[in-house]
Amino acid sequence: MESTKLKLYVGADFVSAFAMSAFVALKEKQLSFELVTLDLKARENYQASYRDLSLTCKIPTLVHQDFALSESSAIAEYLEEIAPGHNRLLPLDIKQRARARQLQAWLRSDLLVIRKERPADLIYFGKKHTRLSDDTLAAVDRLFFVADRLLEGGAEHLFGDWSIADTDLAIMLNRLVANGDEVPSRLAAYVRRQWDRDSVRAWMDIERAAPAIQ
Repeated sequence: MESTKLKLYVGADFVSAFAMSAFVALKEKQLSFELVTLDLKARENYQASYRDLSLTCKIPTLVHQDFALSESSAIAEYLEEIAPGHNRLLPLDIKQRARARQLQAWLRSDLLVIRKERPADLIYFGKKHTRLSDDTLAAVDRLFFVADRLLEGGAEHLFGDWSIADTDLAIMLNRLVANGDEVPSRLAAYVRRQWDRDSVRAWMDIERAAPAIQ
């Protein structure tokens, strides 16, 4: 596996939460890979060459030999299959693994209002200084309920040991923490722990150009 070159296609701005999740998964698996960037503002992800690779024109996309795969949660599961001897990305217990997948799916399919009002780029480039709408506050309450329930008893991670679902949850929570929104201290501490992982630091250490002021 180590001799096989992997490629990960991400946006050139390095702010996508989903690209971060796939990057962290590769780092946690200690797999070498080439990072390939696409200019999303120039719509390079819609060019025929990338469309044929990704099928959906989305980032991230992982390329392994002659196989290409999009969607960060699918990428994590694939890496778990092809590199089972490395650090686990998903819980070993079947029920906990199912719960991790449930959480990942929910974070990706719901909470759109949070993603709109607290986009991931503010984690890197500063605060928005806007109040959350009532709909977003309701979504935030749901997010805190889920996080609090899954981290019962002061747990450091969601399912005993770390999993990629921890990164995904921490990214969603950090949209609020980084903006200075009110977040329960225990959940803010959880975000800081996740952000202290070497894999996350490697993503954060990538140089980014601040977006031009409109």
